[in-house]
Parts: sequence; C-alpha cells; structure tokens
Amino acid sequence: MNGPEKDSVGIYFMIWLIKGDGKNILVDAGCEKDLPAAVDFGVTNYTRPDSVLLKLGLKATDITDIILTHPHWDHIDGISFFPNANVWVQKDDYNYFVGQSWQKDGQHGGFVKKNVLELVERNVNGKVILVDGDNKEIMPGIKVYTGSRHTYNSQYVGIQTGTDRIIIASDNIWVYYSLEKLLPPPSYGTFDPAGHVAAMKRMKTLASKSDYIIPGHDAKLFSKFPKVTDDIIRIK
Repeated sequence: MNGPEKDSVGIYFMIWLIKGDGKNILVDAGCEKDLPAAVDFGVTNYTRPDSVLLKLGLKATDITDIILTHPHWDHIDGISFFPNANVWVQKDDYNYFVGQSWQKDGQHGGFVKKNVLELVERNVNGKVILVDGDNKEIMPGIKVYTGSRHTYNSQYVGIQTGTDRIIIASDNIWVYYSLEKLLPPPSYGTFDPAGHVAAMKRMKTLASKSDYIIPGHDAKLFSKFPKVTDDIIRIK
C-alpha cells in the first residue's frame, strides 16, 4: 500500500446496499467462498452476500440493480447470486474485461474467466447496462464517476441522501491510509497513479464530509459507523 513496512491494516471484503424509490441496489456483489481466487487470497470468516442481506429482510431476488465498480473477482463473482438484477458497468471497463485484457498485451490480473462468461451471458440476456463516461446520473440521486483507473475504467458511486452526499469509493481507495496520505496503490493497483490520486482529491470535493468517503476494504469502517449486526453497518 506504499505505507510503513512494519504497519498493518485489517482487510474486509464488502458490498454496499442502497435502498430507495422501490429499488434495492447493490454496489458490487462480493464473491463465492470456493472461488479459487478467494481461496488463494486466504479469505476467512466468510458469509455469502445473499445470506447477509437476509438479515435485513431482503431475498436475493429482491435486488433490482448492481452497480459494478470494476470486474475484479471479489466484486463481480457474486452477480450469480442475484438473478433479477441489472448490472451497471462502465462501457470501456466491460470491453476491456471481456476483450483486450485476454490478448497477449492485456492485463487480466484479478480477472476470472468464469466471471467473463457470466457477465457476457447477462449482457446477451439484456441485463447489463453500459455506462459511457464520467459524472453520469444513472438513477435518481445516484451518480457514477471515473478517473482512478484501478481497472481499465473503474467507477465509483455518489449517493445523495437528504443533505448528505456519500461516496462509495470501492477499490478506487483501498484503505483510509491511502486517502489520508493521498498515495496511489502499488503499480498493479491502477493503470494511472496520477489519475488515482486526482480521483481521491476529487472525492473530497464531492462528499459532504470526509467521513462519507468509503474505501473498499478497510476494517476501520466497522468501528466508524453504527453496527446493525456483526457483519452489517449503516452509513449515516
């Protein structure tokens, strides 16, 4: 993380739920425990995303939309749990994920072939919506932004709720340390280190306060916000 070598940070794998206007929207979809990439990574204390949602009274079939910030395995693999959901993804990210990344000069680290096939199948069944570019309102009160290039054209999400604006950064910021120090991730974490830092600076202007910039994997989130259960917090 370009941080102190002797320091450490707790890493969680997370999804986010947005409720409103008759929709149940996920930002990212998590993954299956037995996915080889998850096993290789050493994921522990796992709960299936759809099982977590049951604690909030939601069935998998109640999820109407998934905003996919980027197609790394820990964010995309769980789309199969939610058969009714439309998947929103950046057009350039989709095209790179299913095409160029698998060519000789491509970069497909963190991508899983079965996820490519699942997303293509979802697309041919009319359940993928390609978002073309930055600062797009995709649903009332919900915008997506680009620029960090964690993957080829990853996106992050802004939610207007009352007078507050929350930014779900997902892996456009991995942990709070990166945001505090405005440090890019290691070279494998972005196509554009300067763009990654510029995106973090921009997020500070978009969120109504700094606490409402939500990184993708920092365990500190579970001590910063009110706990609903051991594995659910409410961002408020």
